[in-house]
Amino acid sequence: MVSSLWETAPVDCPPGSPMFVNAVIRLQPRPNETPESLLVKLQAMEKEAGRQPKKVLNEARPLDLDLIAFGNEIRNTPQLILPHPRAHQRRFVLGPLNEIAPDLLLPGQSKAVAQLLRELPPSGVVNKLA
Repeated sequence: MVSSLWETAPVDCPPGSPMFVNAVIRLQPRPNETPESLLVKLQAMEKEAGRQPKKVLNEARPLDLDLIAFGNEIRNTPQLILPHPRAHQRRFVLGPLNEIAPDLLLPGQSKAVAQLLRELPPSGVVNKLA
Protein backbone atom coordinates (compact mmCIF):
# COMPACT_ATOMS: atom_id res chain seq x y z
CA MET A 1 0.00 0.00 0.00
CA VAL A 2 1.34 3.45 -0.93
CA SER A 3 0.26 6.92 0.18
CA SER A 4 -0.02 9.98 -1.99
CA LEU A 5 2.98 12.26 -2.36
CA TRP A 6 3.11 15.19 0.04
CA GLU A 7 5.22 18.32 -0.37
CA THR A 8 6.36 19.73 2.93
CA ALA A 9 8.47 22.56 4.20
CA PRO A 10 11.80 21.46 5.66
CA VAL A 11 11.71 20.70 9.38
CA ASP A 12 14.80 21.29 11.54
CA CYS A 13 16.93 21.72 8.39
CA PRO A 14 19.67 24.20 7.49
CA PRO A 15 18.50 27.60 6.15
CA GLY A 16 17.75 27.56 2.43
CA SER A 17 16.83 23.87 2.36
CA PRO A 18 14.44 22.93 -0.46
CA MET A 19 10.92 21.60 -0.03
CA PHE A 20 10.69 17.87 0.65
CA VAL A 21 8.45 15.27 -0.96
CA ASN A 22 7.22 12.63 1.47
CA ALA A 23 5.29 9.39 1.15
CA VAL A 24 4.66 6.27 3.19
CA ILE A 25 4.79 2.70 1.93
CA ARG A 26 3.50 -0.29 3.82
CA LEU A 27 5.66 -3.36 3.26
CA GLN A 28 5.05 -6.98 4.10
CA PRO A 29 8.36 -8.25 5.50
CA ARG A 30 9.78 -11.42 4.01
CA PRO A 31 10.03 -14.45 6.28
CA ASN A 32 13.01 -14.04 8.63
CA GLU A 33 13.27 -10.29 7.80
CA THR A 34 14.26 -8.21 10.81
CA PRO A 35 14.16 -4.46 11.29
CA GLU A 36 17.95 -4.47 11.10
CA SER A 37 18.09 -6.42 7.83
CA LEU A 38 15.45 -4.16 6.29
CA LEU A 39 17.37 -1.07 7.42
CA VAL A 40 20.49 -2.35 5.62
CA LYS A 41 18.45 -2.70 2.41
CA LEU A 42 16.97 0.80 2.77
CA GLN A 43 20.42 2.30 3.31
CA ALA A 44 21.74 0.49 0.22
CA MET A 45 18.91 2.00 -1.84
CA GLU A 46 19.74 5.48 -0.52
CA LYS A 47 23.39 5.04 -1.46
CA GLU A 48 22.43 3.78 -4.93
CA ALA A 49 20.32 6.94 -5.37
CA GLY A 50 23.38 9.10 -4.66
CA ARG A 51 23.12 9.76 -0.95
CA GLN A 52 26.48 10.74 0.52
CA PRO A 53 27.58 10.63 4.17
CA LYS A 54 26.02 13.46 6.13
CA LYS A 55 28.04 16.69 6.37
CA VAL A 56 25.37 18.82 8.07
CA LEU A 57 22.55 17.67 10.36
CA ASN A 58 19.26 17.29 8.43
CA GLU A 59 20.72 18.50 5.14
CA ALA A 60 18.80 17.90 1.91
CA ARG A 61 19.49 14.53 0.33
CA PRO A 62 18.44 12.81 -2.91
CA LEU A 63 16.66 10.01 -1.03
CA ASP A 64 15.91 9.50 2.65
CA LEU A 65 14.19 6.25 3.59
CA ASP A 66 13.13 6.00 7.21
CA LEU A 67 11.85 2.88 8.91
CA ILE A 68 8.94 4.25 10.94
CA ALA A 69 7.71 1.01 12.47
CA PHE A 70 8.14 -2.74 12.05
CA GLY A 71 5.05 -4.37 13.52
CA ASN A 72 5.23 -4.11 17.29
CA GLU A 73 9.02 -4.28 17.36
CA ILE A 74 10.85 -1.84 19.64
CA ARG A 75 14.53 -1.04 19.19
CA ASN A 76 16.88 1.47 20.77
CA THR A 77 20.37 0.89 19.42
CA PRO A 78 22.93 3.23 17.87
CA GLN A 79 21.84 1.94 14.43
CA LEU A 80 18.07 1.90 14.84
CA ILE A 81 15.32 3.33 17.03
CA LEU A 82 11.85 1.85 16.56
CA PRO A 83 9.32 3.15 16.30
CA HIS A 84 10.85 6.26 14.78
CA PRO A 85 11.22 8.54 17.84
CA ARG A 86 9.44 11.58 16.37
CA ALA A 87 6.98 9.97 13.95
CA HIS A 88 4.03 10.70 16.23
CA GLN A 89 4.94 14.42 16.25
CA ARG A 90 5.49 15.00 12.53
CA ARG A 91 2.73 15.99 10.16
CA PHE A 92 4.86 14.95 7.18
CA VAL A 93 4.87 11.39 8.55
CA LEU A 94 1.36 11.21 9.99
CA GLY A 95 -0.39 12.78 6.96
CA PRO A 96 0.71 10.12 4.48
CA LEU A 97 0.51 7.37 7.11
CA ASN A 98 -3.08 8.38 7.87
CA GLU A 99 -4.01 7.70 4.24
CA ILE A 100 -3.00 4.06 4.40
CA ALA A 101 -3.25 3.17 8.10
CA PRO A 102 -5.41 5.62 10.09
CA ASP A 103 -6.11 3.04 12.80
CA LEU A 104 -2.47 2.04 13.25
CA LEU A 105 -1.23 2.25 16.80
CA LEU A 106 2.50 2.90 16.76
CA PRO A 107 4.33 1.00 19.49
CA GLY A 108 4.43 3.07 22.66
CA GLN A 109 1.49 5.27 21.61
CA SER A 110 -2.00 5.11 23.09
CA LYS A 111 -3.66 6.93 20.17
CA ALA A 112 -4.11 5.83 16.58
CA VAL A 113 -2.43 7.68 13.71
CA ALA A 114 -5.63 9.56 12.76
CA GLN A 115 -6.05 10.92 16.27
CA LEU A 116 -2.37 11.85 16.60
CA LEU A 117 -2.66 13.77 13.32
CA ARG A 118 -5.83 15.61 14.41
CA GLU A 119 -4.16 16.70 17.65
CA LEU A 120 -1.01 18.14 16.05
CA PRO A 121 -0.76 21.92 16.09
CA PRO A 122 -0.81 23.58 12.65
CA SER A 123 2.66 23.77 11.18
CA GLY A 124 4.45 24.72 7.99
CA VAL A 125 3.59 23.86 4.45
CA VAL A 126 2.06 20.44 3.85
CA ASN A 127 0.47 19.98 0.42
CA LYS A 128 -0.88 16.77 -1.00
CA LEU A 129 0.58 16.47 -4.53
CA ALA A 130 -0.90 13.29 -5.93
